[in-house]
Amino acid sequence: MSRKRVLVLRPDELGPTEYKTWRHLRSESGAPENPFLDPAFTAAVGQGRPGARVAVLEEDGTPVGFFPYERGAWGQGRAIGLGVSDSQGAVLRPGIRLDPRRLLAACALSSWEFDNLEAGQHLFVPHATEELASPVVDIGEGFESYTRRLRATAPGFLRQTLAKERRLARQVGEVRFVYDAHDPDALRALMRWKSAQYRRTGRRDRFAQQWITALVERLADGDEPECRGLLSVLYAAGRPVAAHFGLRSPTVLSWWFPAYDRDYGKYSPGLVLHLRMLEAAAADGVHLVDLGSGPARYKDSFKTRELPVYEGAVVRPVPGGAVYRLSREPARAARRFVRDRPRLADAVRRTLEESGRLRGR
Repeated sequence: MSRKRVLVLRPDELGPTEYKTWRHLRSESGAPENPFLDPAFTAAVGQGRPGARVAVLEEDGTPVGFFPYERGAWGQGRAIGLGVSDSQGAVLRPGIRLDPRRLLAACALSSWEFDNLEAGQHLFVPHATEELASPVVDIGEGFESYTRRLRATAPGFLRQTLAKERRLARQVGEVRFVYDAHDPDALRALMRWKSAQYRRTGRRDRFAQQWITALVERLADGDEPECRGLLSVLYAAGRPVAAHFGLRSPTVLSWWFPAYDRDYGKYSPGLVLHLRMLEAAAADGVHLVDLGSGPARYKDSFKTRELPVYEGAVVRPVPGGAVYRLSREPARAARRFVRDRPRLADAVRRTLEESGRLRGR
């Protein structure tokens, strides 16, 4: 009989052997090489988030799975980098069967919340409360093949975008695109544009949170081939007018933080940037560009298909059918905590219903 155990580590306690095993297990799964599920992303988050942990699942002393997460007050858990991570879940050896609530117990978690759980995560998908669509662009057959498809499905969109690029060059100055830019000023401009966009649209300003700003800067300086930051910039007359910061692996580029200078909005510099990025990424060996699950009209024009992602939470009951206590505060505060987290509230309700059915048997 094999000996199984779960070892909980801080991300900085993982060594080269664990990185190699993690990536090997990921490749065995057949899932896309999404950089958000690489150990380098977990390590980068861990440098700014003290609650970041990795559960290492072992059989006879050999790692067979990795579960990255963040642990908050009173044992509430969340996906690593929740709020900015576009692909979440565990990396497990194919064929492993595990009770997710037992995994949570081994991690001293009362719950685990996710908002971009990737498809194929059989451990957690049953606990999802909502399925979302993440549009992707297939460029594995090359940029020319992709643009032929784009001309067939959205000929006006492609024609107008190219015309605006030419107009930008005529009216402003030489247009230059840099796929892999090392330009700190352009990165800071991108953050300013994005913060202004968040505030303008009434969304939470991610760059007002120091840990997210530091995470982006850390990844921009990284050099891990399996997970490295990629800053792409569109310049006009030598000035940045649009930029994107994303993460890439050898075959997947994750669309993350795009923004543009609104002074040049009539030229649609963001769309021009996106088109040139796809061209450069295809030449660089990228097969798939994941545009993320957030709503945006331009994604429908660029996408070739969609992948499902999930929101929800796993909540751990304790013996006797009760739900694990969410807080040491009074009941009113605990109810407020759950109320303000709709995904967690749905999961708690489902767990209570399930516990009631089990007791009824």
